[in-house]
Amino acid sequence: MKVKSLIFFVLIMGAVVTSFAQEKATKASLRKKAPDSTMIRQQIQNTALFIEAKRQEILGNLDAAAKLFKQVTDREPENDAAYYELANIAVQQNDVQSAINNSKKAVSIDPDNKWYELQLAELYKSIHRFDESEKIFKTLIRLEPDNLDYRLQLAMNEVLAGDYKEAIDEYHYIEGEIGVTEEISLQLQKIYLHLNKIDDAVGEAKKLITSDPDDSRYYSILAELYMTNNMPDKAYEVYQGIVKKFPNDPYVHISLSDYYRKKGDANAAFKELEQGFANPNLDIDTKIQILLAYYSASEDNDTLRDQATLLSKIVVDTHPKDPKAYAMYADFLVRDERYKEARDAFHQVIALDSSKFLVWQGLLQVEAQLSDYKAMERESKRVIGLFPYQPLGYFFNGVANLQLKNYKTAIIVLNQGKDFIVDNDPLLAQFYAYLGDANNQIKDNSASDAAYEESLSLDSNNSYVINNYAYYLSLRGVHLEKAEKMARKATQIDTANSANEDTYGWVLYKMGHYRDAAKWIRKALDDGGNSSAVILEHYGDVLFKLDDKAGALEYWEKAKKSGPASDLLDKKIKEGRLFE
Repeated sequence: MKVKSLIFFVLIMGAVVTSFAQEKATKASLRKKAPDSTMIRQQIQNTALFIEAKRQEILGNLDAAAKLFKQVTDREPENDAAYYELANIAVQQNDVQSAINNSKKAVSIDPDNKWYELQLAELYKSIHRFDESEKIFKTLIRLEPDNLDYRLQLAMNEVLAGDYKEAIDEYHYIEGEIGVTEEISLQLQKIYLHLNKIDDAVGEAKKLITSDPDDSRYYSILAELYMTNNMPDKAYEVYQGIVKKFPNDPYVHISLSDYYRKKGDANAAFKELEQGFANPNLDIDTKIQILLAYYSASEDNDTLRDQATLLSKIVVDTHPKDPKAYAMYADFLVRDERYKEARDAFHQVIALDSSKFLVWQGLLQVEAQLSDYKAMERESKRVIGLFPYQPLGYFFNGVANLQLKNYKTAIIVLNQGKDFIVDNDPLLAQFYAYLGDANNQIKDNSASDAAYEESLSLDSNNSYVINNYAYYLSLRGVHLEKAEKMARKATQIDTANSANEDTYGWVLYKMGHYRDAAKWIRKALDDGGNSSAVILEHYGDVLFKLDDKAGALEYWEKAKKSGPASDLLDKKIKEGRLFE
C-alpha cells in the first residue's frame, strides 16, 4: 500500500478518536496524583492547545497543527492522543517514519486502544513490514476473537507477506463463520493458482457454485479457470452446461466465442459472438468495447472488417433507442466508405441525442465526402446554433456556402468562426485559405491575397493554398515571378498532382515560356488531367502558341466535350485561333 492511500484511513480514525482525545488529554496528567490548582490550569491550557491543534489540522494547516500537538507532548509526554494525531499529520505529509515513531509512542502509552494499533498496522503495511503488521492484527484478534474484520485484514496481510498457508487457514476460518462468499472464494482461487494448486482452485470455484447454483457467473468463473489452465475440454463442458441451464445468459456466448477463438475455430467464434450481440440483455457498453477491439484489429483484414460492420448492425437492431449503437455503426460505415448509409446512421444518433458535437462533426464530414453542400450548409447552421463557440461549425458552413457560390456569406461566416480558434494553427490556416478563395471569387484581390499570405504564414507547405494563390495571380497577370516560384514549390510538395502541374505550366505560359509550359501541362494530362476541360483547353492554348494550330483545335474540341471551360472556348473553336 502506498503512503497516500493511508490518508483517508487515518483521517477517518482521526475523526473517531477526536471525541475521546480531549478527554485523554485531560486525564493523562491525572494518572498518578490528584490535581492541585496549578495542575488544573495546566490541564486547561493543554486541552485548549489540543483543541486548537485539531482545528488547524481540519483546516489543512498541517505544519501549524503539528507544532501545537508537539507543544502538547512536550508539556505532557504521556498524552497518547497527541502522538496519534502527530502520526496522522505525518502520514498526510508523506513522512512515514515520523508517523511510525509517533504511532508507536501512542501504542506504548495506551496498548489497549485498538485505533492506535490499527493505525500502526497500516503504517507497517505501507512500508512492507508485514511481519510487524501481522503481530498487531494477531494481538487484536486475541483481544476480540469474534471480530472478522481483523481476521480479513490479517489474511490480506499474510497474502502480501507471502504467508500463503496462514492466509488460507484464516480465510477458511472466516468461511466457517459466515459461509462461502464470492470475495473469499476468489481470493483463495488466486492463492491456489499462485501456488500452482490447480485442483484446489477448481475446488474453490465448485464450492462457490454449490453455494449459489442459480448464479451463472460462478459457472463462468469455473469455465474460465479451466480455459486459462489449459483444460479447454472441461471448459467447454461447463459452457455447454451454462447454455442449457441459463439459455438467456447475456455473457455465455461471449465466453464461448473466446473459447472457440483460442481453439482456432474462427467461424464458430464469430457465430457465438453474433448470438451474444443479438441478446438485448448483454449491455451495450460491453458490445461497444468488443467492437472497438474489432475496429483496431480489422484495419487490414477484410473478413474482420465485414464481421465488425455486421456486428455493429446487430447492435443497432438490438438497441434501436440507444444513440451509441448508431454512432458505432456510423463509424464502421464511414471506414467502409458507405457514406450515404453513414449519413443515415448519424441522423439516427442526432434524432436520439443531439448534444454530442463529435457526432455532428462526423455527419458534416460525411456530407463533405458526398459533396452534398446544401445539406452541409443546413446542418452546419444548426451546429453553429447548438455549439456557437465551436469553430468547426463555422468552417463547414463557410465551405458549403463557398461551394454554393454564396461567396459573401462564406466570407462573413469564416471571419466569425476564425475568432473562436484557440491554439490550432492548422485549422486557422484552413480558414484563411478558404477566405482567400471566397474573396478571389468576388474580385476583392487585396483581401484574397492577404488571406492567402496569412494562411501560408501559418502553414508554408500547404500545396492547395500555394497552388490556388499562384494560379489566381497568373490569371490576373501580376507578380508572375512570385507565382512561378510558388507553383513550382506546389509540384515539389505534392508530386504527380495534375492540378499543381497544370498551374505551374499555366504560369510558365503567362510568362511566355511556351515549351516549358507545354511540358508541364502535358504532364498534368498524363497524371489524370485528361478529363479536365480546363487543362485540355490550356494545352490547346499552348499548342497554338507553338504554331501547332491543328493540335490546338483538337484539344479545344476535347475540352468542349469534357465539360465547362472558359467563356472563349466556343469562339476559339469556331474561328480556329486563340483569344485571351
